[in-house]
Amino acid sequence: MHDLTLCVHHPAVDEEGYASLAVPTHRASTIVYPDGASFMARKYRGFDGYTYGLHGTPTTRTLETQLTQLHDGIRSVLVPSGQAAVTIVMLSVLMPGDKVLIPDHVYPPVRSFCADYLAPRGIAYGVYDPLIGAGIADLVDETVKLVWVESPGSNTMEVQDVPAIVAAAKAKGALVGCDNTWATPLIFKPLQHGADFACEALTKYVGGHSDLLLGSITVSDMALRQKLKETLRGFGVGVSLDECQLALRG
Repeated sequence: MHDLTLCVHHPAVDEEGYASLAVPTHRASTIVYPDGASFMARKYRGFDGYTYGLHGTPTTRTLETQLTQLHDGIRSVLVPSGQAAVTIVMLSVLMPGDKVLIPDHVYPPVRSFCADYLAPRGIAYGVYDPLIGAGIADLVDETVKLVWVESPGSNTMEVQDVPAIVAAAKAKGALVGCDNTWATPLIFKPLQHGADFACEALTKYVGGHSDLLLGSITVSDMALRQKLKETLRGFGVGVSLDECQLALRG
């Protein structure tokens, strides 16, 4: 092999028979395959396959799997921040003419997103008392497609009656998403109480060292995961592999 060729084609490392204790950081954009058949079969492996670094690597999948297990979910996806986790959910399930309900104590940038981005595009939003409980049924009409909860709430720390809100929302056919950043799945598992989405800013407790920016969305339904993946691909959203490794360490 010519020296210049050797400079750009490094030898493959055989990892069979050993493994590092820490999860390796797989930095990759282009993914290569041993043969054409493997390349053609990649789309059929779904979540377990790798097609491009933006869509997942062994590092991101390890963190996603760990979060899924902690939340008792089906699948998780990673996004660049906790705010992105909330907005990606909303963009995935809301259409012009729909409405989302958010608690009054919601993370302020989420309220701004609803007012400044969703509303001008024909998606309405309403604000409700976080302590409303089952009374939210009076606010859920046929236009409400998503009820958002945040428990405990940002800054004021109200704890919402999530099971009651979920029951009322589901009775009217609405989905429920929960920002679980403050509780983490060690304290509260929203999916166990009927929520459709459990979002977290991994920047906070999961990271644990104030040195990363990352978010996650966990679902208990594969159809909802597919909606999330389509939105992520459409917007070209990906995460830093180094941030994922730091979160795994955290």
